[in-house]
Amino acid sequence: MTYSQAVLNGDRLALTRLLTQVENDMPDGRAALIELFPHTGKAHLIGVTGSPGTGKSSLVNQLALYYRKTENKRVAIVAVDPSSPFTGGAVLGDRVRMRDLAGDTGVFIRSMATRGSLGGLAQSTANMVQVFDAAGFDVIIIETVGAGQSEVDVARLAHTTLVVEAPGLGDDIQAIKAGILEIADILVVNKADRPGVENTEKALKSMLELAHPAARIFQHHGSSMRIAAPAQESSSKLTWIPPIQRTVSTEGKGIVELTQAIARHVAHLTQSGDWAVRERARLEVELDALIREELVSRFRRDVPQKQYENMLEKIIQREMSPGEAVKLLMNGRLK
Repeated sequence: MTYSQAVLNGDRLALTRLLTQVENDMPDGRAALIELFPHTGKAHLIGVTGSPGTGKSSLVNQLALYYRKTENKRVAIVAVDPSSPFTGGAVLGDRVRMRDLAGDTGVFIRSMATRGSLGGLAQSTANMVQVFDAAGFDVIIIETVGAGQSEVDVARLAHTTLVVEAPGLGDDIQAIKAGILEIADILVVNKADRPGVENTEKALKSMLELAHPAARIFQHHGSSMRIAAPAQESSSKLTWIPPIQRTVSTEGKGIVELTQAIARHVAHLTQSGDWAVRERARLEVELDALIREELVSRFRRDVPQKQYENMLEKIIQREMSPGEAVKLLMNGRLK
């Protein structure tokens, strides 16, 4: 029996082995991805990103517990860890923090190393998500490193992106400076029992007004209310304004409200047609990435390493610009 058939039959050991094959880009893994692809496209992908120290792992832990105990959904968690600079392996801190999920066969946690790849997501993350999708997991949560600007990549992979902030981490506008506020579908202020939560929430609301001019936030009887103006681009589509949810993940507070916000976002994606739009964009990005990878691989095969190094040396000596070198290398006019 092939890996793919075993995974479709619910074999957990086969799933573990296949994930390793996929992460290491082995031939068996690539073959299985081709066989499994027709069975994908059913799972809800939730990205969780934000600055280090905001409590992303404990929040993911609580979300998984809720989906298992309340909605009886199968949950997969892909925790993308920073690679160790010494061994290249992942720092598996996430598994330590997710002990509450131990022993539950309806939950599968996979930690993987970024291996130096940019974007906070290892290149094989999308493939691993496909395996979980085909294996029948209803919700797949992708928790990223929290490295800053490059976290934008998670938005291309997920249907719903949570950007997690926390009070007392210094600069309240760190999120906007890191460039990740724009990708948020839901803003989560975790550790909301800490001092300064009101200032953090106020800063996020101010930034929402800048990022989403369609949103007008005003005070009514002491509480914030948000009104979304009709979208100018298309009257048939509703405008989604990211809500701000407070949570205290270590105590499980605010988790129900957060899952309700996630459910509202899913309903919005479905009603507006944005689900299909995001799915198309996600697959387009994946296709482009694979094309680039294949082109580079072919280039390396076709161009001798010595000729490549000679060209690089000319660039270093400023005898040739990188642009000129690319044209010569790609056209094959090498001396």
